[in-house]
Amino acid sequence: MLIRHPHDIPPSDITDPAHYAARRKFIQTLLLAGGAGALGMAHGNPLDSVPGASLGKLQSSPLSLTDEKATPLKSVTGYGNFYEFGPDKESPAKHAHRLRTRPWSITVDGEVKTAKTFAIEDILKWAPLEERIYRMRCVEGWSAVIPWAGFPFSELLKRVEPTGNAKFVEFWTLSDPEQMPFTRIPFLDWPYMEAIRLDEALHPLTILAVGMYGETMPKQNGAPIRLVVPWKYGFKGAKSIVRIRFVEKQPETTWTKAGPEEYGFYSNVNPDVPHRRWSQSHERRLGEFFKRKTLPFNGYAEQVASLYAGMDLRKHF
Repeated sequence: MLIRHPHDIPPSDITDPAHYAARRKFIQTLLLAGGAGALGMAHGNPLDSVPGASLGKLQSSPLSLTDEKATPLKSVTGYGNFYEFGPDKESPAKHAHRLRTRPWSITVDGEVKTAKTFAIEDILKWAPLEERIYRMRCVEGWSAVIPWAGFPFSELLKRVEPTGNAKFVEFWTLSDPEQMPFTRIPFLDWPYMEAIRLDEALHPLTILAVGMYGETMPKQNGAPIRLVVPWKYGFKGAKSIVRIRFVEKQPETTWTKAGPEEYGFYSNVNPDVPHRRWSQSHERRLGEFFKRKTLPFNGYAEQVASLYAGMDLRKHF
């Protein structure tokens, strides 16, 4: 299978080659066993990298970065992780055109007084949409600066009433084999699920994003709504959310099940805690050649370090 990689970021420089090859070989074996036809993969034109409709005038946020240039849109939409559409970085842009984002709703349940379901059209009316330019960092060593459009997670709590038992928030994503062929392969425990503490969810930096670069969210980046927690590694940002559940005890998540020694529950960006197979001390910004030092909490230490006062961040990684 021939895989083409974008010229602006050689994956061999940011991902352990043995790990990447092993993962790809595993997927190829499963494909050969089941047949590509069994996955129902489409072979049409790749998804256009240009996002959809304009979101109109966005409210500027004082939480935005002011001293860093946004990563080129083409880099952000053409390279990333969305394993429901395939294991390679280019897979989401090739296959996410299958995703249907209307109708769409999100169920909120668990430790709440009354479970509710919200249509995406109603969610978009909750608050004036803000543009927030955030650093984002992937555990595999690449990073970006992205202008997200969304609203604080705290807006959700104005519409639901968690009980006193609610301590954590789970984010469940869509898992539909018809739209997402790779969910038929059990290399992860589908549906993809992530979780954060309630106080992390309520931090002003945490948003539910519905767009980027001033336009509606591209399908390959998590349309129509996704989580953004900028001081954590990118895999914490659940894409295409269909359920938000408040729970009392710390839950297992997709990656803590798949690799508990490599992907911790907290997943705060910490350059002093290496991944089991590579260092996290440096990163390469999409579209750039030279690497740069990774910042603690992805550069948001001043805002969020107090959330983890007294914790051993090597143990609770």
